[in-house]
Amino acid sequence: MGEPLRFPEAFLWGTATASYQVEGAVSEDGRGASIWDTFTHTPGKVFHGDDGDVACDHYHRYAGDIDIMGDLGLNAYRFSVAWPRVQPEGRGAANEAGLDFYRRLVGKLHERGIEPVATLYHWDLPQALQDEGGWANRATVDRFVEYAELVAGALGGQVGMWITLNEPWVSAFVGHESGQHAPGVTDTATAVSAAHHLLLAHGRAVRALRSSLPVSSQVGVTLNLSPVHAATPTEEDAEAAERVNAYLNGWFLGPTLRGKYPELLYDRLAEMAGGDFGRPGDLEEIHAEIDFLGVNYYTVRNVASSKSGAATGRAGAALREELAATPAGRRPLPAYLEAVDVPLSGVERTTKGWAVQPDGLRELLVWLRDEYGKRPVYVTENGAAFADYVDPSGRVKDPERVEFLRNHFIMAHRAISEGVDLRGYFVWSLLDNFEWADGYSQRFGLVYVDYKSQERIPKSSAAFLSDVARSNAVCANAG
Repeated sequence: MGEPLRFPEAFLWGTATASYQVEGAVSEDGRGASIWDTFTHTPGKVFHGDDGDVACDHYHRYAGDIDIMGDLGLNAYRFSVAWPRVQPEGRGAANEAGLDFYRRLVGKLHERGIEPVATLYHWDLPQALQDEGGWANRATVDRFVEYAELVAGALGGQVGMWITLNEPWVSAFVGHESGQHAPGVTDTATAVSAAHHLLLAHGRAVRALRSSLPVSSQVGVTLNLSPVHAATPTEEDAEAAERVNAYLNGWFLGPTLRGKYPELLYDRLAEMAGGDFGRPGDLEEIHAEIDFLGVNYYTVRNVASSKSGAATGRAGAALREELAATPAGRRPLPAYLEAVDVPLSGVERTTKGWAVQPDGLRELLVWLRDEYGKRPVYVTENGAAFADYVDPSGRVKDPERVEFLRNHFIMAHRAISEGVDLRGYFVWSLLDNFEWADGYSQRFGLVYVDYKSQERIPKSSAAFLSDVARSNAVCANAG
């Protein structure tokens, strides 16, 4: 098998979940409605009309789920706090019953020797704030900071790692431009405004958390990032890739890590947003010093100019059409980028239609270091959906996911050997769960969930991750 590839001492091996995707109990203990409650109960928004009302019932079964993690030997768990549990209307005094759930969860994690990593916002905005304009309303920034201070006051002594936002690009552009996520708005101007306010909320929350938490606490943000490749070496495709990179990656990396938006798209999006969408001093606030960057990586984007031969060729068009026809088809790029995705042919794909490209993780991590400077980084999400099922023996074998993880871990190790300060890896996800607009059609979990009985069955990939976590090493070859 060769010599195992060992990871740095104190490396975190964990899993991740999100509150709306796993908790259920949407009407219990004073929880208010979120934009996802409204969205999922709107006909036609979610595959098969699924919703998160029950999901994995993690709200009631969290102790058993944490025992699964403990039995696997994992040493970290990234969870998110549901804002409507803490503030049902998005403002005012804390709902203590909601905070008590997270106190119990964190206490159980410590009991099993698992480090809690708290994400403050994983997309479940209180509906009451959406009724006032949501993230397009600058006042939501102040509401988020107040919420962050409440959670930090309740959990600060027990949680050492904090993430302000999860994937604000998705919140802004998928929620407010393509409309495929809650709140389902389809307006670029609103999306750009929401993106700016999410960034501002992050920057202000970082400062608020530092004033509320013990000095040893670590505060960061999680961004969904992908290398962007040009489909051909032509100048027009290379320029298209630069625009897409600025849209997908630079729009949040730039303000967060440099204090400025990417020049390549700023004028275009500012004009579409109706002028300058910020205020003097905003970028300085957004550019708050963070202790780490969380990276969610799933695949590479391969793009071409919408006018190039790579975009208009039959093979590429046919493959795009085929993928778009699936429930989890790739979201098309907005027309103003003058670019289209050109899916690679002949590559393994997950049931989401995403190409399996492990080397993209190494490429991304090295690029981040070279482009934005060396800093502590965590892979806060990486995983894959496959067509998992319970076999006649009662087991769930998922060799595709085992190899997916093995190859990505190898690339993470290679990035470390190239000087990247990678400190942990959180597999998405602990449990099969409610996968947003795809409902329950996509299974990402290390643990199979029978949604009717709520039975949990650890898959082969769970045993694989357990071996990696216990040894803090991965073998380069199966065996």
